[in-house]
Amino acid sequence: MERSQLVSTVRSHPVMAIVRGTSAQASLDAGRVLLEEGIRLVEVTLTTPGALETVATLRAAAPEDAYVGVGTVLTEDDVTAVVEAGGDFVVTPAVTPAVAEAARRGLPCAAGAFTATESYAAWLAGAEVVKLFPASVGGPGHLKALRDPFPQIPFMAVGGVGISEARAYLTAGAIGAGVGGPLVGDAASGGSLDALRDRARAFASWAADAGERA
Repeated sequence: MERSQLVSTVRSHPVMAIVRGTSAQASLDAGRVLLEEGIRLVEVTLTTPGALETVATLRAAAPEDAYVGVGTVLTEDDVTAVVEAGGDFVVTPAVTPAVAEAARRGLPCAAGAFTATESYAAWLAGAEVVKLFPASVGGPGHLKALRDPFPQIPFMAVGGVGISEARAYLTAGAIGAGVGGPLVGDAASGGSLDALRDRARAFASWAADAGERA
């Protein structure tokens, strides 16, 4: 993925699935289901067992228009590991050293921030997208307040975001949403893949409609 593609992909498919599990095999299975059901952005967090191997496997099997990245990326060494695994993008929980390192390597980054100062710091460090996290603390109103002084920054809402919340964040100016529990549920820890498949279809359908309206 080219750096500029992250923003355009989130705009056209405004759901990034967050796979954070306790089982390497279950996480891989969950990622496969998400891609099969039309989710086009999948993030596997580094806190998940076997995360980098999962990313490499999913990336090799992903549709041409789908991207698989790595979340909870903190350090420069983490970025190196993502590059070696073939990850398409990185996601950080804060303005970590990984943000500038990803920019230096030409790897797209969605950097976590909550305040105006953090958001601007993430943008200056080279993040293509600023991940408002945890979004649920301030809600869509907080996002709108950040968008007013920073209209040039593409924001994505992450943390406590389901379909109804995602609609509200897009209305407030977000380009998309990162979704963990409301979409992935417990599938990455051995939960039902059939239930995940149903949720993924619903989110993919909503994302396709929202992307067309963007």
